[in-house]
Amino acid sequence: MDDDLPTGLGPEEFSARVFGAGEPYEGDAGLELAPFHGVHFAPEVVGDLSAVTTPPYDLIDDDAVNRLLESDAHNIVRLILPAVDEKDPDAPYVTAGETLRRWLAEGVLVTDPEPALYVYEESDAGSLQRGLIGAVGLRPEAARVVLPHENVFPGPVRDRLRLMTATEANLEPIFLVYDGGGATSRIVDEVASEAEPVLEVVSDDGVEHRLWRITDPALHAWIADDLRPRQALIADGHHRYATYRALQARHLADGDGPGPWDHGLALLVDSSRYPPRLGAIHRVLPGLAPDLAVKRAKSVCRVSEMTDGLPAALDALRAADGPAFLLGGGDRLYLLSDPDPQQLSLVMPATRSTRWQHLDTAILDLLFIENAWGVTADDRSVEVVHHDAAAAIERARRTGGTAVILNPLRVEDVLAVAADGERVPRKSTSFGPKPRTGLVLRLLGR
Repeated sequence: MDDDLPTGLGPEEFSARVFGAGEPYEGDAGLELAPFHGVHFAPEVVGDLSAVTTPPYDLIDDDAVNRLLESDAHNIVRLILPAVDEKDPDAPYVTAGETLRRWLAEGVLVTDPEPALYVYEESDAGSLQRGLIGAVGLRPEAARVVLPHENVFPGPVRDRLRLMTATEANLEPIFLVYDGGGATSRIVDEVASEAEPVLEVVSDDGVEHRLWRITDPALHAWIADDLRPRQALIADGHHRYATYRALQARHLADGDGPGPWDHGLALLVDSSRYPPRLGAIHRVLPGLAPDLAVKRAKSVCRVSEMTDGLPAALDALRAADGPAFLLGGGDRLYLLSDPDPQQLSLVMPATRSTRWQHLDTAILDLLFIENAWGVTADDRSVEVVHHDAAAAIERARRTGGTAVILNPLRVEDVLAVAADGERVPRKSTSFGPKPRTGLVLRLLGR
């Protein structure tokens, strides 16, 4: 299955190419969220929707895949993470496409008769988020309409492009945030407050998900006028947005003209009304012994042993004045703080902005992982754990390695870096709450 993606490029060059960092743009369409014919599971066929929906594909590990496969014959994990076949690399994608088409034919999945935008709400005891699901218009980064803040890697984009091609579908929405406060935000809240939802489900983590359809063309027009001059940030789903752009570029190269590939499924949230949560992504270095990590860290920063347990150590990390990290994996915890300014100046690229150079993840990657610890970062040498510090430390202990616990970046720093056309280091951000996969899908070419 050909993917016609650029080859031989590093993440930065590859990202610039697929996002269109230097691509000329003469259009004036601006930010666009178009209605579409949503596809969703039929509750009368599959029963409990919590059994067939999942978190986003990149938050599901191998153990979770197996549990989801066993939980229900129609769980959407069969589409978003098809089983690898070492003998035939194309087979998983072909199988996913066949499965999707079979579910459509059998009525497991049904298509809404009218094009709609979908108000989507996630809530639990401590939070509420509302946004709008639609087909976001794809723009080159040079247009400054949809802004990425992370680089992407060819492998995941190639994987998602093969899946998107085989299924002819956007299987899960990306997550966009924007500074709203206009008609779109008011419509979202009015619909959620006054209308009956068409879908309600409580996922296994206790979060309630509700969905409403907006089919009124007049409301679609008001939303379009409100969004056109605005700018959105990709909070989650960089590799999927890059895949949207790669598919669009393929059709453009084939001379296909405008089509459904000029849009991609997205959830758009007004960050001024519903500020996103920004969680930390912790690191585990399985090949680095904790004692060696502590010893080498002392050459570039202050190292303080934490003796009162993990909760107290996390409090100290949060209270640190400036960049700081919590190091674990052995039988002790250490706080790394006050990085040496001279050492920092030696490792930081002069081409990066001052704001970028002060990001915790930039300091961790360049001063500690690459310099002090001498680790060449890849998916095997540096693993990641979202949010859960205790889980990261436990994983490090199982491998004899080192866990590095981080504070979350500040939302305003991420926004500022993206607005300046830069990218934060890889795996710097975990925006949430993320949309549930399987509540609404978008078909291409039908």
